[in-house]
Amino acid sequence: MAHPVVPEWTGDLAQLQDIQAALARQVVIRDDFPRPVRSVAGFHVRAWPGDANDPDDSEGFVEAAVVLLDADSLQTIATGVHRERARMPYLRGFRSFRELPAMLAALAQLPARPDMTLVPAHGLAHPRRLGLASHLGLAADLPTIGVAQRVLLGHSSTTLHDMRGAFTTLRDERQQVGWLLRSQVGHEPLAVSPGHRVALPSAPELVMRWVVGHRLPEPLRLAELLLEHVPHGQTP
Repeated sequence: MAHPVVPEWTGDLAQLQDIQAALARQVVIRDDFPRPVRSVAGFHVRAWPGDANDPDDSEGFVEAAVVLLDADSLQTIATGVHRERARMPYLRGFRSFRELPAMLAALAQLPARPDMTLVPAHGLAHPRRLGLASHLGLAADLPTIGVAQRVLLGHSSTTLHDMRGAFTTLRDERQQVGWLLRSQVGHEPLAVSPGHRVALPSAPELVMRWVVGHRLPEPLRLAELLLEHVPHGQTP
């Protein structure tokens, strides 16, 4: 059974692909979360490049912020922010290996585990079925949903109406991997996919529960605002 700990970066992409394939077999795509959902967390991650001339800072830094909210009132319960040196470069399709360590460290600062967690990335809708939302869910044993602003994988063959809460299937060939979800009228849809311990039919309804007046659901929007108020290179 593969362990979701991030390995030391050796430059071997084949190794990372093998890890993703092994972990993807452990992902649970069914509802396995507390009912009712009383708390929800959202993440935001930012990174910036290092100094190519400095071998100790060649990969730059990664910062992760997490907010824990009351699932009904959306009042903030707690926050966490962590900054660390990136352990590897950004590689499309392998984002979780770069960002997961900082996210887990930020998550550890919360006083309680969230009942549901939204991740600004993909879950099942990933070439190897292990996006950042799925990897985080496995590593922390949390129910997670990926809420990405762009499609990484898949297509939709049906029209998505310009109506708040409208959604249509996102498929990779014949397999459904997520949804295109119109969170607000006049805005581009979000790519929503279950990460871990959430079923496909449940994902769009859960995400819309926390959409208020913006395109992004509040847990993700507030996590982004939290990190925007932290100057680069500083952690509160």
